[in-house]
Amino acid sequence: MTKAQRQEIDLLGNAVEYEVQHSSDATEPRIDVDIHGVTVVVPQGEEVQPTELLKENAVWVVDKQRNYDTYRDQVPDRTFEAGESFPFLGQDRKLVIEPRQKHGVDEDSVRLRKSAVEQSSIKQVLENFYRSRAREYLTERTDHFAEQMGVEYEKLELRNQRTRWGSCSTGGTISLNWRLIMAPADVVDYLVVHELAHLTEQNHGRDFWRLVGEYVLEYKEKAEWLEQNSAKLIFSKEDL
Repeated sequence: MTKAQRQEIDLLGNAVEYEVQHSSDATEPRIDVDIHGVTVVVPQGEEVQPTELLKENAVWVVDKQRNYDTYRDQVPDRTFEAGESFPFLGQDRKLVIEPRQKHGVDEDSVRLRKSAVEQSSIKQVLENFYRSRAREYLTERTDHFAEQMGVEYEKLELRNQRTRWGSCSTGGTISLNWRLIMAPADVVDYLVVHELAHLTEQNHGRDFWRLVGEYVLEYKEKAEWLEQNSAKLIFSKEDL
């Protein structure tokens, strides 16, 4: 994926900065708006006028950008020290640093090996542990639902985006955000099913949502939870 320098456009009286990315994975032009700004994603080799796409979707872009301004204010101000609480599968758990053979997590705490922290930092060791657990958990849930849904995916990739939670490429690659390991288990399952459903239904039409609903009850509530609580799935303001 190639990037261009940031540019600026006036949308509905608002100065909006954006960048253009050319992607070999993209099948159609799209606009991504996240905590870091606005990105126009264009399929490799396709000629698209980013300014026209932005103008056509001006109301949506401006609205999403305002939402992310609010989002920044909602990110927890956690500190990376023993005694702080971090979510794991939807439950806050106290961070414990102690002499032990390996990292672990139980009902009330996330326990990090003291020697590893001394060689690095609490933040880095904590993120590495979450990524490792996310790889195990998300692989298990993806395999579970792929079998139930009768679909096959090519591979599972873990991403490190702040607010984009998943995607499914035309080649069958499922991408999931490692930060999902902080969300409740039923929300994780919704995201997994959502992306696997794209192997059968490429768009978000009626058939797509019917398919999702077969495997995740009350999926709208799960999507709404993620929309309203995604800021909680950031370690701290330092992590933005």
